[in-house]
Amino acid sequence: MVNRVEITPKAAEIVERLKLQHGGLMFHQSGGCCDGSAPMCYPIGDFRVGPQDVLLGRIADCEFSIGAAQFEYWQHTQLVIDVVPGRGSGFSVEAPEGVRFLTRSRVFTDEEVAELEAAGPPARAA
Repeated sequence: MVNRVEITPKAAEIVERLKLQHGGLMFHQSGGCCDGSAPMCYPIGDFRVGPQDVLLGRIADCEFSIGAAQFEYWQHTQLVIDVVPGRGSGFSVEAPEGVRFLTRSRVFTDEEVAELEAAGPPARAA
């Protein structure tokens, strides 16, 4: 089964380092401008997902959710979470590390779309 969200090895390495500092983590991809459209990483319990959020899957053993409106836009793409140098201005836990998470994407193939449709819609996060 194709995953709706993946993580690069370099980003997964940062997540593992952050887990040592913060314990369990979760990701949320919201909409918005500037850093509001970046994937945000929080200690579990520091961000509340709601019934409108969609659970896309797990990356680096962390739940990854996305706002329902954003899912409508991005449902035909696989999100790939990467990390780049620089500091975002959001509340994501990687900011003090001098890096920021970044969402890249690729369009699913026709075969992957058929596979995802056969599996049904993803679960709601809350």
